[in-house]
Amino acid sequence: MKTKAASSSRRRFLQVSLSGLASATAAPTIVPSSVFGANAPSNRIQVGAIGVGRISRDHDLPEIIRHDFARVIAVCDLDQKRCAEGKQYVENLYSQKGVQNTGVKMYGDYRELLADKGIDAVVISTPDHWHARPAIEAAWAGKDIYLQKPASLTLAEGRQMSDAVHRTGRIFQLGTQQRSMEQFRRACELVRNGRIGRVHTVKIGLPIDPSGETEPEMPIPPNLNYEMWLGSTPYVSYTEKRVHPQQDYSRPGWLRCEQFGAGMITGWGVHHVDIAHWGLGFEYTGPAEILATAEFPTRGLWDVHGKYRIEACYQNGATLHISDELPNGVRFEGSEGWIFVTRGDYSATGSDPLAPQKKNQALSSSDPKILTSEIGPEEIQFPRSKDHHGNWLESVRSRKPPLCPAEVGHRSTSACLVSHIGMKLKRKLQWDPLRERFHNDDEANSLLARPQRWPWGIQG
Repeated sequence: MKTKAASSSRRRFLQVSLSGLASATAAPTIVPSSVFGANAPSNRIQVGAIGVGRISRDHDLPEIIRHDFARVIAVCDLDQKRCAEGKQYVENLYSQKGVQNTGVKMYGDYRELLADKGIDAVVISTPDHWHARPAIEAAWAGKDIYLQKPASLTLAEGRQMSDAVHRTGRIFQLGTQQRSMEQFRRACELVRNGRIGRVHTVKIGLPIDPSGETEPEMPIPPNLNYEMWLGSTPYVSYTEKRVHPQQDYSRPGWLRCEQFGAGMITGWGVHHVDIAHWGLGFEYTGPAEILATAEFPTRGLWDVHGKYRIEACYQNGATLHISDELPNGVRFEGSEGWIFVTRGDYSATGSDPLAPQKKNQALSSSDPKILTSEIGPEEIQFPRSKDHHGNWLESVRSRKPPLCPAEVGHRSTSACLVSHIGMKLKRKLQWDPLRERFHNDDEANSLLARPQRWPWGIQG
């Protein structure tokens, strides 16, 4: 079910992308030698891991190492201790597969890893404020990219990231792994093919984060490059709960600091908004109007939003509701029924926060016949994938788009970031998803980017 707004948005995106590609003809597309041929050792995709903390160890690294046609050959982290443990972790996983003497290289600066000519692709598992810049530089270094969500910390960074990927012809996948789960693909296919009629409402439930107490300043661990870790954000004193644990790989404190992330609106929101866009056919656009409210802590170290309520209206008349009071998942409501989809028992890491709730089926509907409906060959069908990292690696080999390429990932993220701005301003905002600007609102537009501390900001 395509709308005029969605079609116009796609045409606009293609025009921008093609003009960007034309302007980048002086920079040749680099196709790594390892993407050709079968699974011979000399033709494996050589991967470098940037950031080897919790999400990397629990999710990204194991999902890549399970594929024999790829090989993680380097790790990078600003924490020397974590970098060394990351090397050991990768080598142990390969040893369990019977692969010995892998000789994983270590880097303390991701720019040195990107300069390694032997690396074809990178998986970026860094804190949110260090997402866009490494991805941009990886694209210009000729590396294919798997980036943990969100795509960026600000909308301006996300636009620069997507443009860089398209201008260089890199294969990019955002870590929205729900697209590789059967129930989410099935739900979106049913919605897109009109099984619940005209969709008028989408409801998304997300968890929230607790606030924290004031934490004392602590000595910077000698193994941590804290100056670079802060990156483009303002300098603040070190305390362990602001960064990550030094003794384990439990959930890091930076996730709850607005300086480094936006909270659950992007932490989980990008996953579910991505599914909403997929089902509505709005993958290359965004909301036209936003009204949001939220509670923010007035004291303590952890200051991301608490309870919140968001209403976003799209140009086809559909309204998206996002709240911590709704069941975790995505509910599409149409003129002829509803479909609800959630992860079920799945979590990316053992420390994923989930609001207490009753057990939900992974896929349910107002009428069981909706779920058993057959999608015909002439109808909209999405690519099948049971492995999001594997889908990316296959795209690296084939040079065909993966399930969540750069612009789609940017749009899923930008809808969340625009909603976060609405949470801050607490008034109705009019958004132009083509120009990516608010209508006649200088205050709101000033929040589309952040001041960047030299020399870590993104230029241009």
